[in-house]
Amino acid sequence: MSDERIDELRETTVSSTRVFDGRVIRLRVDDVELPDGRRSQREIVEHSGAVGAVPLTDDGQVLMVRQWRHAVGEAILEIPAGTREPSESAEACMRRELIEEVGHEAAEMRFLAEVYVSPGYSGESIHLFLATGLTPRTGQPDEDENIRVEPVDRGEAMEMCRDGRIRDGKTVVGLLLAAPHVRQ
Repeated sequence: MSDERIDELRETTVSSTRVFDGRVIRLRVDDVELPDGRRSQREIVEHSGAVGAVPLTDDGQVLMVRQWRHAVGEAILEIPAGTREPSESAEACMRRELIEEVGHEAAEMRFLAEVYVSPGYSGESIHLFLATGLTPRTGQPDEDENIRVEPVDRGEAMEMCRDGRIRDGKTVVGLLLAAPHVRQ
């Protein structure tokens, strides 16, 4: 799409009000002018960004984590992931999270994609990786995390995405993007 056609869609921020500053997120409300001159409001969640990886063992197991997610009221199965520190690179953050969450270090980290988590209300993006050449390494989850590591056969993990047993967006996307890079 040409820049001119994109400009037909552009909203202009008229003012912005900070509503909340938390440990993980910040919330602001923007007053915007729409392309046709009307006004509206946008509630925006600000987040420093995240990472996630599909840690694949040599025998085809994906090292997944099950943890309670209070927002959805369930213990869900996910790929290991975490929030980036302000000056931390995506790969460094993911290497740290692999050790903390699944107790493994990766010899190779293949970048898969950067995707927006929910661009309707947040600018948060997540960098996704395929982690291979795994070796055990002592790690400890964050003190407010209760995580159980669950190795899942890669084929079974894909089936779990298709039948709804895995519903976490980053996990579904990460597994789908990793698939072409893995020998059957």
